Amino acid sequence: MNLKKIIKKSLRVATSPLILADYLKFRRVSDNRFSLSPRDFYPCIKDKTIKTGFDAHYVYHTSWAARKVKEINPAKHSDISSSLYFSGIVSAFIPVDFYDYRPAELTLSNLTSQEADLTKLFFADNSLSSLSCMHTVEHIGLGRYGDPIDPGADLKAMAELIRVLAPGGSLLFVTPVGQPKIEYNAHRIYSFEMIKDYFKELSLKEFSLVDDNGRFIEKANPEMVKDQKYACGCFWFIK
Repeated sequence: MNLKKIIKKSLRVATSPLILADYLKFRRVSDNRFSLSPRDFYPCIKDKTIKTGFDAHYVYHTSWAARKVKEINPAKHSDISSSLYFSGIVSAFIPVDFYDYRPAELTLSNLTSQEADLTKLFFADNSLSSLSCMHTVEHIGLGRYGDPIDPGADLKAMAELIRVLAPGGSLLFVTPVGQPKIEYNAHRIYSFEMIKDYFKELSLKEFSLVDDNGRFIEKANPEMVKDQKYACGCFWFIK
């Protein structure tokens, strides 16, 4: 690293008195087991918090879904474009087939990763007994991930999920809920009634919610959704 870059990194630390004070304190008591050079400064200035912060949508919905897969206890679970953390962890106790429009190069036991277009899945009708698609459909057709622009792509995707789900099978479906709108090109937000109608061929076994305040409400009252702006709806459907 050249002198200019070292000075630049050093100045970043110097502009944060707390980090600089901690650095000097640490240097005074260092046991010299590691190199401690200004050239290796990597200042992190936002982590001294009283509590550990987290993305409530993604921590809660993946935790909710993992518990449901354990309850369902299928021979194999299929996931389409949900969080990689979910598929990776669930594959520790249930074999998982993961599919995405942009396939992920994952190498874990009990886990396969393949390409699939959610608007035209290659699975046979009524073929998947345990299926999840979480925090995904709201993006399809907006072009955010390189997929074709298509205002009705979400409806095609949901119809495909219904088509491939086996009779008696479970679908774990998660999406933003609240006052319906598109926040382009990030995502759609649906009302509870919209999702219930789109999946009217299935039975809703359970609905849970992560509200706008980041609280997880298991088996929530669907009426709560009307007061939300960007909540996370967790739907367990049975065919």
